Amino acid sequence: MKRHSTWLCSSILAVALGYAAPALGRAKITIININGPGVGLNDPTPAAPIGGNTGTTIGQQRLIALQYAANLWGAALDSSVEIRIQASFVPLECTNTSGVVGSAGPLNMLHDFAGAEQSGTWYPAALANKRAGMDLFPPNLSLGQGSDDVRAYFNINVGQPGCMTNTPWYYGIDGRHPPATIDLVVTALHELSHGLGFFTQANGLTGALFNGLPDAFTSHLYDTTLKKSWPEMTDAERRFSAVNARRVIWTGAEVTAAVPHQLTVGSPSLTIEGPSSIAGDYSVGLATFGARLTLQGLRGTVVAARDAADAAGPLTSDACSPLLNPEEVADHIAFVDRGTCTFATKIRNAQNAGAIAVIIADNAPGNPPPMIGGMNTGDLTILSVRITQADGNTLRAQLAAGVSARIGLKPDQYAGADPSGRVLMYTPYPFESLSSIVHWERVAYPNLLLEPDINNDLTQNLDLTLPLLHDIGWFPDSDLDGVPNASDQCPNTDTSLGTVVIQGCDSGVSNVLFKTGCTMLDLVNQCTSGAGNHGGYVSCVSNLTNDLKKQGYISGAQKDSIQGCASQASIP
Repeated sequence: MKRHSTWLCSSILAVALGYAAPALGRAKITIININGPGVGLNDPTPAAPIGGNTGTTIGQQRLIALQYAANLWGAALDSSVEIRIQASFVPLECTNTSGVVGSAGPLNMLHDFAGAEQSGTWYPAALANKRAGMDLFPPNLSLGQGSDDVRAYFNINVGQPGCMTNTPWYYGIDGRHPPATIDLVVTALHELSHGLGFFTQANGLTGALFNGLPDAFTSHLYDTTLKKSWPEMTDAERRFSAVNARRVIWTGAEVTAAVPHQLTVGSPSLTIEGPSSIAGDYSVGLATFGARLTLQGLRGTVVAARDAADAAGPLTSDACSPLLNPEEVADHIAFVDRGTCTFATKIRNAQNAGAIAVIIADNAPGNPPPMIGGMNTGDLTILSVRITQADGNTLRAQLAAGVSARIGLKPDQYAGADPSGRVLMYTPYPFESLSSIVHWERVAYPNLLLEPDINNDLTQNLDLTLPLLHDIGWFPDSDLDGVPNASDQCPNTDTSLGTVVIQGCDSGVSNVLFKTGCTMLDLVNQCTSGAGNHGGYVSCVSNLTNDLKKQGYISGAQKDSIQGCASQASIP
């Protein structure tokens, strides 16, 4: 399993004063290499170009891949202020089979600055700069301070002995990473998302908001059990909600609208159809091998598997040895307890006994049930799911009376969303530091970029992550005038023009940008269409400037200057 964490940092308050006119273009995102000489992004080890990455050293390839990911985000977001990301390759938590591949977060958080969408709400630096239209943290060379916005780490040991051994980084930028490799571009897309705002300052362990204020992310979290948003909750309620598995949803309109285009119909579920005392839907963890769940579903009677308590497994219900009751299990769903042997061993023993499916009950508290992982040699073809310890106890108590079940996909629900179509957040019990809350629930299908794991089937698709960033304030603004495209009456404004210039005649009047997204020059140019002739054009500009003078935008002298330039214009 390839995990990552979000790097959290201290935050400070800053207030924007003024507005800087932006230049045309999409967001410019720059990777700042902060590795020391000879290591990480400066590793001089020779490397052959791979997958469109032309770097000839390991360090060059890493930097090219990170900048490529930054450029993908830059092409998807709009900001007039450069976004600067400190990046380095360093050792991170790791074992032979799993580890942290990356970690990122904003360097600063701000609230109540000019341009903030919501008052009393924290925003990550890059988003705050976008909304303010200026760098709220300009460099202070005398103090040695830069204007960087995000800090990102990547695991330098990936693929080495003891750290996801033999599962190396893939530095290609073509999105075609081979099996048993980890795509650096995809990982960087994931991590940069946290720095851009897929992130919360709320403390999931205590429920406390940072300095008593919500952030743009938590403002869109809602608990369907408590029927409250996170900003409305007490600390105790947020602490409960942070581990209220598959009951916390994202309420942002853009994400919800994108669900039908990103998630498939069919939410994984174990439905107990009898006896009535335990009937209902139960959460499941899916297997990484074997048969897939279907909309049709698989129905059967659940039967306890029995095997010997021996060196393979100490329980008579763990299926670590060949089953002793194949005549009971055959053509039924085998109920198995988690134990000391591998999941594959349990499932193989049940399959050999003729079971049509396997339900594995956890042996420790936790919710939702994790995936069934491990190595499969290809011989396992039956369906298997995992349920919580509590649900396992519920089913086990009724097996003697007869339990009928359906394992499949719910046709009226998207995979990864609640019944109303709102996407589930990752809020497992127990709480997972740096993973809980700030990811989508693992049950989402297809796998999403911002799930807790960097899944092997991920591509460079920004899926539901881009709509989430829009929800928290990264509104589309193609001309970078600070006015959302949805309400911009002049979507192609050139805000780089400082004065009203008509066919080379500079009026000297400041080219004011109005709240409509139109500049004064835009309004003047609108007189060209439909004017009919030169006289009509001059009359239109005269009426416009008279109105602007009455509203206090220009003086009489400025009005005369614009009208003078208009009178000299060549209009057919």
